[in-house]
Amino acid sequence: MKLKTILLFLFTGLLFNSCSKKDDDNQNNNPNIPNAVFDTGNLINTSLPQYNQMQFPGNYITLNSNYGIKGVVLYYAGNNNYSAFELSDPNHPVSSCSNLTVNGIVATCNCADENAYEILNGTRQEGTTGQYTLVRYFVEVNGSVIRVFNN
Repeated sequence: MKLKTILLFLFTGLLFNSCSKKDDDNQNNNPNIPNAVFDTGNLINTSLPQYNQMQFPGNYITLNSNYGIKGVVLYYAGNNNYSAFELSDPNHPVSSCSNLTVNGIVATCNCADENAYEILNGTRQEGTTGQYTLVRYFVEVNGSVIRVFNN
């Protein structure tokens, strides 16, 4: 009986240790993007006309710079799966050209190198310079209200 208990504790400990997120560590150590503390609260309500498209997979909205550093993009992949990312290029210091412009599922920076990232998962597109992926923000869905936040 004691052996089973010990093995259970060991397995549980190994499981929790293996759940670290290297991508999150990479983003937290990004010297280009300061930590932005914000909360959209109940601003994004999909029953309102301006956010109605967020009920349908493949759509996105952008929020202005009141949220995040240069703004936030919120993408809906379907099945209650939303992703939200910072709209400042993680591989450039914050500047006038580091703002990302979204076209389809790709966000491109306005700097000369034109770094590009997928807004589905934040990954860098081929040819993008730098080591960082997009900074991800938290998303919470409660009925028709989508809350995006970072604390």
